[in-house]
Amino acid sequence: MAEKIELSVPKKLVEVENVSKSFGSNHVLENISLFIDEGETLTVLGKSGVGKSVLIKLIVGLLPLDSGVVKYEGKSISETTEKELNEIRKNIGFLFQGGALFDSMSVGENLNMILHKHTDLPLEEREVRILRALELVGLKDKIDEMPSSLSGGQRKRAGLARSIVLKPKLILYDEPTTGLDPITAGSIAELILSLQTELQVASIVVTHDLPTAFTISDRTIVLESGKKIYDGPVEGLSSTHHDHLGEFLDAAKLDRSRREEILKNAHKM
Repeated sequence: MAEKIELSVPKKLVEVENVSKSFGSNHVLENISLFIDEGETLTVLGKSGVGKSVLIKLIVGLLPLDSGVVKYEGKSISETTEKELNEIRKNIGFLFQGGALFDSMSVGENLNMILHKHTDLPLEEREVRILRALELVGLKDKIDEMPSSLSGGQRKRAGLARSIVLKPKLILYDEPTTGLDPITAGSIAELILSLQTELQVASIVVTHDLPTAFTISDRTIVLESGKKIYDGPVEGLSSTHHDHLGEFLDAAKLDRSRREEILKNAHKM
């Protein structure tokens, strides 16, 4: 009798079910549903003001829901105690648009503060974690630098190092390439994809940058006027007839060809 082969089914890390959010008369999100599996990269695309950043703040519990449910590993975020929510947040890294580093602390001190606050690790182990995180983002030699001395791209990388130093299962990126020149933006996109492979971390990336989306996405959704108008592979965007995205599609498709090379090189990190 042939041996039965069990296929592994991806585990849903985050589930968003019929979520709505308004600010006064401004209905930002209406009945949004999505999911992300462990180790998957999901990009959230759309014009400015469609609720992309609000969505990830709802996922991490920084904003209250008007209606609907957000689940992390099957547990409703809104039904957790503050202590339980803080435990969940230890598994979620958040890269803010500006990096959100403390300017009065060096790069290494910024990372150490997170470890000191959220773990009981002794100093020696914290130092190992810090050096490894900085090595992964290419900033090992900047450990003693102050944030003010870093370039825009380096600040993003330092913020990302701080996001991964706790070894999260999920990283939320809020417009990671905003304000960066195309070459630096491309290097940040490559870094996101390399970290997914190196750390087996899931990522939700909020962006309006199609070249980045084509480089990093396993799957993408498009938001428009508070609603989800697309959910599927990034290559399928050409069939959505979404006027904001259409003008970028030809250029963005060129970047999809870089994906395999980036993934191949990531294994060498």
